[in-house]
Amino acid sequence: MNLSTIKAPKGSRENKKRVGRGMGSGMGKTSTRGHKGQRSRSGSRMMRGFEGGQMPLHRRVPKRGFNNIFRQEYQIVNLETLASLGEKEISPEVLHSAGAIRKANVPVKILGDGELKTAMTVRAHKFSKSAQEKITAAGGKFEVIGAIPEEVKPPRQPRPGAIARAAEAKAAEGQEKSGEAKADKPEAKAEAKAEKPAKQPKKKQ
Repeated sequence: MNLSTIKAPKGSRENKKRVGRGMGSGMGKTSTRGHKGQRSRSGSRMMRGFEGGQMPLHRRVPKRGFNNIFRQEYQIVNLETLASLGEKEISPEVLHSAGAIRKANVPVKILGDGELKTAMTVRAHKFSKSAQEKITAAGGKFEVIGAIPEEVKPPRQPRPGAIARAAEAKAAEGQEKSGEAKADKPEAKAEAKAEKPAKQPKKKQ
């Protein structure tokens, strides 16, 4: 076999559809568009799924629930699988090499089906409550991959704009209070003058 004998697969190369080339071609006159109507006009366009005005399929089909786009998928491994491996230390890499999981880059969750008779250290992304209890009861320990201890978690920092807004609000509140205090002083003085009794003129003897 050489380049001169290679042929393209049958049906992979077809001539372009040529319309409006006479009645003998079978695609003359109306150029396969038919007589009148929206689809025969130039520039006609219909939205995807349009069914001529009747209720389209994507609206007729009943819909239930929703799909969580933030859902995290886990590869499930039970304790009986860990016990059958005969390893003292279990990690996603060990599970992948042993064929217990298919993908090395997808998180692993350990479930509590089965029993452990030997102590082992299990590292995974998530553990069920029963799996945690059985691992510790067998004398082993579990480590959550990617978990941050509570004492190491950094304190929550306020947003950059929140501090500036709080300072502005505090300054505005102080200005309002000082303005109110200044406005109250003349009124208090006027009230004090009104309350004072008028001086009686002295009688001449």
